[in-house]
Amino acid sequence: MDDFDELLVRIRACTKCAPYLPLGPNPIVRGRPSARLLIVSQAPGTRVHETGLSFNDRSGDRLRLWLGIDRSTFYDETQVAVVGMAFCYPGRDANGGDLPPRPECAPLWHPVLRPHFAPAALTLLVGNYAIRYYLAAASRGRSMGAAIARWRAFLPEFFVLPHPSWRTTAWERANPWFGDELLPELRRRVAAALVGDRGSGVPGRFPA
Repeated sequence: MDDFDELLVRIRACTKCAPYLPLGPNPIVRGRPSARLLIVSQAPGTRVHETGLSFNDRSGDRLRLWLGIDRSTFYDETQVAVVGMAFCYPGRDANGGDLPPRPECAPLWHPVLRPHFAPAALTLLVGNYAIRYYLAAASRGRSMGAAIARWRAFLPEFFVLPHPSWRTTAWERANPWFGDELLPELRRRVAAALVGDRGSGVPGRFPA
């Protein structure tokens, strides 16, 4: 296995997608191997590209609300790791939305990066791209909403979530089970994962 810090140096020097990136390469990965919570997300937006802080925007505020944790905990890399399906800002489409994550990134880096986060007690798949990549067979032919409605089926390995952008506001309102059933269980599991084995030697894993 690659040394983690050496691997981060290689990732942050990556220019594989440079011809397609309007703001140039700036690979952003957060977390240390000690992290108890692993968040697999989409790709950085412009503010994340500029600041180097994953989810440093309104979608991040909403995600932290869903998780029930504050900014200081979220940005403590010894506790929380954030790995996008692509590590660089991909640009905007004709309608002003962000383009999909570059497809080269995850197959190149996830297989060597994710083993370093094996100690994580809980892995969140946030957004359609992460869900379809890691749950390809289970999500094939299904909408994101349909996949999330089956959230219990993917436990304890993964907890699936929509991307916390403003575009999901109407979906959340139309699916009250998300707030009534999923979010309380998510917060319980996140809290237990972050406590984890501190002082007890017991990993923060969960039954299905």
